[in-house]
Amino acid sequence: MANISCDYGQALENFIMKMVRNADNDVAVMPEAMEDICGLLKIAKVNIEHYKNVSDAEQQKGDIAIVYDNGNADLSREVGFSVVSGDGTIAGYRAYQQKDDIDWDENCTKRITTFLNMLHVFCDRSRLMKVADYLAFHDKELETYNIAHFVKTVNVAIAQKKIGKYNACYFNIRDFSDVNNMLGRNKATDVMKKYVNQLSGMLSKDEAVCRMGGDNFTVLFYKENLEKIKNYLDSADVECGDDGKVISIRSAAGFYVIPDDCPDVSQVMDCINAAKNVARSNADVSCVFYNDEVMMRDMERRKYEQLFKPAIKNEEFQVYYQPKVSLKKYKVSGAEALCRWFHDGELIPPIKFIPVLERNKSICTLDFYMLEHVCRDIRSWLDSGKEVVKVSVNLSRCNLGEPQLVERIIATVDKYNVPHEFIEIELTETTTDVAFSELKKVVFGLQASGISTAVDDFGIGYSSLNLISDLPWNVLKIDKKFLEVNQPSTAHNYLMLKHIISLAQSFGIECVVEGVETVEHVKVLKENNCYMAQGFYFDKPLPKDSFEQRLAVNM
Repeated sequence: MANISCDYGQALENFIMKMVRNADNDVAVMPEAMEDICGLLKIAKVNIEHYKNVSDAEQQKGDIAIVYDNGNADLSREVGFSVVSGDGTIAGYRAYQQKDDIDWDENCTKRITTFLNMLHVFCDRSRLMKVADYLAFHDKELETYNIAHFVKTVNVAIAQKKIGKYNACYFNIRDFSDVNNMLGRNKATDVMKKYVNQLSGMLSKDEAVCRMGGDNFTVLFYKENLEKIKNYLDSADVECGDDGKVISIRSAAGFYVIPDDCPDVSQVMDCINAAKNVARSNADVSCVFYNDEVMMRDMERRKYEQLFKPAIKNEEFQVYYQPKVSLKKYKVSGAEALCRWFHDGELIPPIKFIPVLERNKSICTLDFYMLEHVCRDIRSWLDSGKEVVKVSVNLSRCNLGEPQLVERIIATVDKYNVPHEFIEIELTETTTDVAFSELKKVVFGLQASGISTAVDDFGIGYSSLNLISDLPWNVLKIDKKFLEVNQPSTAHNYLMLKHIISLAQSFGIECVVEGVETVEHVKVLKENNCYMAQGFYFDKPLPKDSFEQRLAVNM
């Protein structure tokens, strides 16, 4: 043992240098790294043990990695220690003496302990590096990959000239806020995790689902898997409780067929994001592929998003009033407030900007802008002694879920001291139980304050009897499609119109039919005892001054 002291320092240094180069902590490399130090210290075998808890350690129920073994170990003679980690797991490091050798003295035992401590440092360092790597490339909440992993994977595929084998997708889970409201955040997160895990289970290790944040995700997948990815994102059932109940999850997805010469990950991200935005703006479309048209629409979307705040500040949005006419006396009995955007002297059609504002929730700001301007106009008419009729203002379903929505509406009306009977709030039907619950609160809250409510575009979505039987609407606005009764293919519309009007009136709900454009349309309404109409046959939407003149000659 005397000759150990002169070579020990060099042997330990050799071990340290080899372990530094073994950054991945590859077990296969360790025997070579330990050869010098184990030879000098007469160590025949080195084990690293891992136990989940103290009980397992006491019963020696764990994983044991033999990292050095020359086949000549005396298992009755050992030096070692155990370390308890913060998560309660236990790591043990054991060195066993060679058979038929004299017992280790105190000095040698100290050196062996030092060596084992160094081994622990490297193994722990490797574990921490793996943890750091996991945190850098994984989403902790869902235990899936994150945006950094997506960027890294795309860059590696580009560098290896394999990117042309892939497609990319960016998807947003539709109406996931409704799931949050229905189940609560924790259970909703479990649903999202299951949804993502089901999708991940369809992919190989070279493909990946990555969370971008919230309910937004990207997917990098082989081109041959396109159809199954599309089908899954279009609709997938996910269990949402221990009772086996499932909910259907739909996503709005943008796809990009990545070319072989794709230069960088930025191009991939820009293309899938643009396509996803187009998909989100259309509730009837689940998948959109990036092309020149999508590129132009994305540029247009960005333009409107940038113009919106200055347009609100500069009051570029104007209120136009479309009269509602009573078919009994052909008098203007009400009006609907419609938004028109004039920018640099040009009219921007609502179909261009409304979907953009709905997607980023700016529509909520515009809704209250419109309500405030309507209240301002009504107040001016009242103050000047002009005739005033009830005006309906549209409220996007994006507002549903705001805790103080009813209070905010009432406060806006009261700010201008407008009698509540002159305001009507139009809301569209909803497609989920959660949204229906929110809608119910708003309708009952407004009714209690004396503000009328109308369900807009009844019949174009998934209307149910609950919509009119469970909610105390004042007005049912029937879509114009039911007026198309002249063609054989639409003959059933006449019967539908008749029964919708009859049913609504039996609940004490007034009916207004939109899109009345011909004398035949007027005739159809009268035949079915509906006497409130709105449409071009009487008036187009009118600017404030023209509407005032229309009221002045009201017969």
